[in-house]
Amino acid sequence: MTRKILLGVGVAFLALIAVLVVRTLNYGGVPDTVQRVELSEPPAISADTAAQHLSEAIQFRTITLSSGDPRPGQEGPWLELQLWLEETYPAFHAAASKETVPGGYTVLYTWEGSDPALDPLLLMAHQDVVPVNIGTEGDWTGAPFAGEIVDGYIYGRGAMDDKGSLVAIIEGLDALARDGFEPQRTILVQLGHDEEVSGSGAEAGIALLKERGVSPVMALDEGFMVVQDNPVTGGTLGLIGVAEKGYVTVQITVTAEGGHSSAPPRDSATVRLSRALIALDETQMDADLSASPTSDMMQVVAGEMGFVQRMALANQWLLGGMVESGFAASPQGNAMIRTTTAPTMLSGSAKENVLAQRATAIVNFRVHPNNTVQDILDHIGEVTSDIEGIEYAPVDGGIGSEASGVSATDNRAYGVLHAVATEVGGGAPVTPALVIGATDARYASAITDNVYRFAPSIVGPADLAGFHGTNERLSVENMGHLSRSYAQIVLAMDEPDAGE
Repeated sequence: MTRKILLGVGVAFLALIAVLVVRTLNYGGVPDTVQRVELSEPPAISADTAAQHLSEAIQFRTITLSSGDPRPGQEGPWLELQLWLEETYPAFHAAASKETVPGGYTVLYTWEGSDPALDPLLLMAHQDVVPVNIGTEGDWTGAPFAGEIVDGYIYGRGAMDDKGSLVAIIEGLDALARDGFEPQRTILVQLGHDEEVSGSGAEAGIALLKERGVSPVMALDEGFMVVQDNPVTGGTLGLIGVAEKGYVTVQITVTAEGGHSSAPPRDSATVRLSRALIALDETQMDADLSASPTSDMMQVVAGEMGFVQRMALANQWLLGGMVESGFAASPQGNAMIRTTTAPTMLSGSAKENVLAQRATAIVNFRVHPNNTVQDILDHIGEVTSDIEGIEYAPVDGGIGSEASGVSATDNRAYGVLHAVATEVGGGAPVTPALVIGATDARYASAITDNVYRFAPSIVGPADLAGFHGTNERLSVENMGHLSRSYAQIVLAMDEPDAGE
């Protein structure tokens, strides 16, 4: 009997190993549903000229600090940048009409196509930039608002975020206009004026298009790019943002009697608030690795990983805990698989010897597409249910949005971006991914289901380190990639989609 049991266990074990191996060998690669698109050769575009134009654009100090910027009397840099665009790109401005979106300095261009039956293509970028931390100006290789070109890189605030894309979009369209291109599909270009603080300009621009009944075949904004030495595979990987996380900030308040610190209670408001924050930190919201785009990304990158890692990805029914732990080991990986919890601001007593009567914490949540804002509030209630005197609610008047929908990867729009990313990355794998920050693209979901976040460039860790930091830069080569690729995207999308 024992021998039969052992034999049965051995057979079951071998069967399990066989299942794991077969599933592993058959897992990975680009799904067959991704459309293969042949890209056309765009007009010749000089990377050096595009880089010089980016250098000039950086010199306009379109800095936003808070909602409502630019304030009356401070709009000069925006108006100067827009005039510079007209003077620098006359062919595009002759082909397209320009309007300023009411309520700000967001610009909307319309290059009318010959076939009104085709839904338009919407390209998006933003004019504003974040400030430079006071006292760090001398740490830059090139002065932050001089647009200096040093050793093949354009340095300056906004080089990557987002004047590189802004200039390259217009650069590519101007080249097409000079070459005599006449689009069948209308091309829309929206340049937001305040993305870094609220995105109200982009929101108003999208609302204007919605009022006009416009439904783009694709909306394309900043987000991901082709990344070298990426944290997922360690190699080069093209990342196309097909969704972005939502955003909500919650104020958590604990009330107590207060009093003199010479006779403190054991469970003061500050202590109870601390318990709440620890509970939220230790009880993270659930991850769901089976949902898109995370599941799609895992399938693509599996082919770039070792056998053991690939086996875990292919057999999550058994090894899902290992996969989740691997993602959760880094802040970036953890942010891709769940709603994140970030306590950012604390307040309590006004004096060191006075007990707080109200202890408050501001906690920022980035909402995964698997969750809603209400899910987050329910989660807070569950993990803090044993804490007396606690209240919580979204911050009044704060920025807030649900996570975006997840855009399709089986249509021509994604196929075009996949082809462009493959070309820019020299054949490196390309995957859909979740953008963990916020972009103006979130508003475009109101008028189209096909919203993507991708700037056709190839960057490494040193480039990414300058994002919103010191030595923000973009290579001259990348200005060539961006300008050429935006032209290719326009050409590739200038024909009817299968669903039109």
